[in-house]
Amino acid sequence: MKIVIVGGVAGGATAAARIRRLDEAAEILIFERTEYISYANCGLPYYIGGVIADPEELTLQTPEKFWNRFRIAVKTRHEVTAIHPERKTVIVKNLKTGEIFEETYDKLLLSPGARPVRPSLPGIDSSRLFTLRTVEDTLAIRRFVELEHPRSAVLAGGGYIGLELAENLRDLGLEVTIVQRPKQLLNPFDPDMAAFIHAKLRSRGIRLLLGHSVEGFREKENTMEVLLKDAASVSADLVILAIGVAPDSHLAAEAGLKQGIKGSIAVNDRMETSVPDIYAVGDVVEVEHQITGEKTLISLAGPANRQGRIAADNICGGDSRYPGSQGSSIVKLFDMTAASTGINEKTAVQLGIDYDKVILSPQSHASYYPGGKMMTMKILWEKKSLRLLGAQIVGYDGVDKRIDVLAAAMYAGLSAARLKELDLAYAPPYSSAKDPVNMAGFLIESVSAGNIRQFHWNEADALPRDGSVHLLDVRTEPEFASGHLEGFVNIPLDELREHLDQLDPAKPVRAVCQSGLRSYLACRILSQEGFSCSHLSGGYRFYQTVLEDRCAAESAWPCGVDKT
Repeated sequence: MKIVIVGGVAGGATAAARIRRLDEAAEILIFERTEYISYANCGLPYYIGGVIADPEELTLQTPEKFWNRFRIAVKTRHEVTAIHPERKTVIVKNLKTGEIFEETYDKLLLSPGARPVRPSLPGIDSSRLFTLRTVEDTLAIRRFVELEHPRSAVLAGGGYIGLELAENLRDLGLEVTIVQRPKQLLNPFDPDMAAFIHAKLRSRGIRLLLGHSVEGFREKENTMEVLLKDAASVSADLVILAIGVAPDSHLAAEAGLKQGIKGSIAVNDRMETSVPDIYAVGDVVEVEHQITGEKTLISLAGPANRQGRIAADNICGGDSRYPGSQGSSIVKLFDMTAASTGINEKTAVQLGIDYDKVILSPQSHASYYPGGKMMTMKILWEKKSLRLLGAQIVGYDGVDKRIDVLAAAMYAGLSAARLKELDLAYAPPYSSAKDPVNMAGFLIESVSAGNIRQFHWNEADALPRDGSVHLLDVRTEPEFASGHLEGFVNIPLDELREHLDQLDPAKPVRAVCQSGLRSYLACRILSQEGFSCSHLSGGYRFYQTVLEDRCAAESAWPCGVDKT
């Protein structure tokens, strides 16, 4: 059996190695149009920033190693230009020599990945404008930085790779501006959670111009002007175009393979295309979202690797199935970590899902052990079934552990309330006896059972200030004095029982504290005394972060904070 693989990065390389482990006699041939195979896309920004010093560390395998270990032939700088399913051949161009030849196959695996979106804008071909997708792109940007010594950079787009690159350029001393059409970075996050990400980047001197569209580029002496719609242009020595990627599916479309959403390749759960003996994996295919059941595109290395393995199993006569993707992802932003899995509120609303949410701010480990840091967790679930829908976490230590636990719980079909039952490892340097995931389960159970009622940050300003509702801040007096919601009266939690006579049981109570814990406790006290009480989800800290982000968006810098 002869297997031809188009594309030798995550999905293609994984499939090739798996096929060899299953079939020692198979003839396996990989065509890769770049100079490199099996490279780490997610590591590319860290080479530009010098965190990864040796460019060879970016490539997990080489053609020579692949041949020596697996007897797999890898042809780099070879581009497949056409597929002819009717005669089971592909047309290949040797990019080094210009030679064009035809190659036969018994099974064909397409893993060409995605290509950077490059809209037809004025100045798009400038030598000071780069995209970042391949090792060659990385080397070109690093070479430009070393030779030209740019002092400023503009990144058009704010996805994962773009933000990693922004961090690395900033660490090199460049003034960095991120321009993006959406009004927030990292679309998997809700705007309120993205506010914490924005605050971190601004605190490190990165300028954010959100809600602005790039209309073109213009070279001016030794700089570039980034032209914006309805806004002043931005000048920089270096421009990175990172506005997104699109499935590199033109070969499949020209060969008559069925297309999926946004020009992707449609596949079934065996990674088979609409044409017999042709498979496809990775960023080029549409997949089913495990939470929504909808078709989606997920450009992540983990799913691509798993799909490559599944395709290999089926090419070799097996029956492996891909269950879909949750879109679990994580990113480092200086000393902060942001992670998500499942869907966010925007998606839940679009799909008409009747959901609820909790926001909590636990410590990364036991509070009495030094070094604990707060994380902000947001978890969504379907009201009727208690099915977990999604989770977002922004913080420092331990974010990766909690998002992985939540992703596993979602995949296993655990109800949101059962998070409280998970038997998770505990020692003071790593967690608390009640892990943050357990705490989320306790809170979800209380909300679902009606033992606690919530209101959210976007409802706080609309509360009546006419005395018809008790507006109660249960933080300490110094906390209250440092900033509070308009119209709220301060009665510290520890003194609340002694001041119940100041509250009218006929009036509802809206309680606020710093993170939501003390206001929850206040509502438990008041509810048992006959009051109707709701507390602010996420607390004043969450409310303040979101509002400061909205204020900062107007000027691109934190309100009242010197940008230096």
